[in-house]
Amino acid sequence: MALAIFDLDNTLLAGDSDHRWGEFLRERGLVNTENFQEKNDQFYADYQAGCLDMRAYLDFVLAPLEGKTRTNVRTLQRQFVSDCIEPMLLNKAFDLLNEHRVAGDILLMMTATHAVVAEPVAARLGFQYWLGSGVELCGDCYTGNAEGVPCFQEGKLLHLEQWRSQHPGAAPPEQTWFYSDSHNDLPLLSNVGHPVAVDPDPTLRTHAEKAGWPIMSLRD
Repeated sequence: MALAIFDLDNTLLAGDSDHRWGEFLRERGLVNTENFQEKNDQFYADYQAGCLDMRAYLDFVLAPLEGKTRTNVRTLQRQFVSDCIEPMLLNKAFDLLNEHRVAGDILLMMTATHAVVAEPVAARLGFQYWLGSGVELCGDCYTGNAEGVPCFQEGKLLHLEQWRSQHPGAAPPEQTWFYSDSHNDLPLLSNVGHPVAVDPDPTLRTHAEKAGWPIMSLRD
C-alpha cells in the first residue's frame, strides 16, 4: 500500500483556490481596502516567483474573517465551492485519484492554502486526509490569524512528518508519490520515491526534466 500525496492548486484544480478566495471576498464586499485586489495579485505573483512571505499573506487573507463564527464561514465556504471551485474541477484529476484508490493507496491532499479553503475543497474531491496551513479559532470565532507553521515549501516536510507520526501504518518515503505543479514543492518532491510534475511551472519543468521525473497533464 503506497501513500499518494497531491498538491491542490493548479495540480488537482485548474486554478489557484487561495488567490480565488481573495477575489471571492472582494466580490462579496467583505473587504474594504481599495487596494485589496492589487495586494492579492501581488502575493500570488510572489508565490509564482518563489519569494512569497507566507505568514504575511496569511495575515492579509485571514484578516477579513476576524470575529466571524464557524457558522458564518461555513455559509461562505459553501458559496465559494459552488461558485468558484466547481469551474476549476478536472475530470482527469478525479481519474487519477480513483486510480490510486483502486490500487488501495492512502490518499493525502497537502496544500499551502489555509484551512478555511482547503477543508471544503478536500471534501469535494473526496479526501479523507488533508493538510493545509492552520487557521486560529478562539472558541467558535475566527481570530483572523494563522496558526502554526504554514504548510508551505519546507513546511510541508514538517507537516508530513507530524502526520506520519499519527498514522504509523502509512507507507515510507520510498513508497510515496507526490504530484505537484509548483517549484515551491521541490523540498517535498525531492524527498519521496515517486515525484511527479503535473502541468509544471517552467522552473519545476526544467528541474523534472533534468532529474528524470515523470511529467503529466490533467488538463483537458
